[in-house]
Amino acid sequence: MDLTVVAYIIYLLVSISLTVWVARTLSRNGRIFLSDVLHGNDKLADAVNHLLVVGFYLVNLGFVALYLNADEEITNTRGIFEALSTKLGVVLLVLGVLHLANVWVLNKIRRRGVLEREQLPPVPPQGWLAPEGRA
Repeated sequence: MDLTVVAYIIYLLVSISLTVWVARTLSRNGRIFLSDVLHGNDKLADAVNHLLVVGFYLVNLGFVALYLNADEEITNTRGIFEALSTKLGVVLLVLGVLHLANVWVLNKIRRRGVLEREQLPPVPPQGWLAPEGRA
């Protein structure tokens, strides 16, 4: 079997496995965060979480597919390791950047929600009381 094809197979197996693992981790832990951001609306948190995971899969698996092409033919075992280390390293960096961007956006949304909650008085004003004089 051609060593370039072997490298492709290993690259796809590892990249797809990493993508699935990161997406599941983000989904499981992100749901709690989204529930807080969305003020306990669990149904909306689940929907947003699912949409974020689908988007994550589309972007990352699309990148993995586009980055599959090898620049040169692989002729030995060393070449397989070198090609895989470069390709998987780039995939891991892309996963990390996507994760950080996701967390950054969710944190901005959360901060805005916290600010909105802090602007509302804990008890709505019921009226006005005149200060009492001291005797």
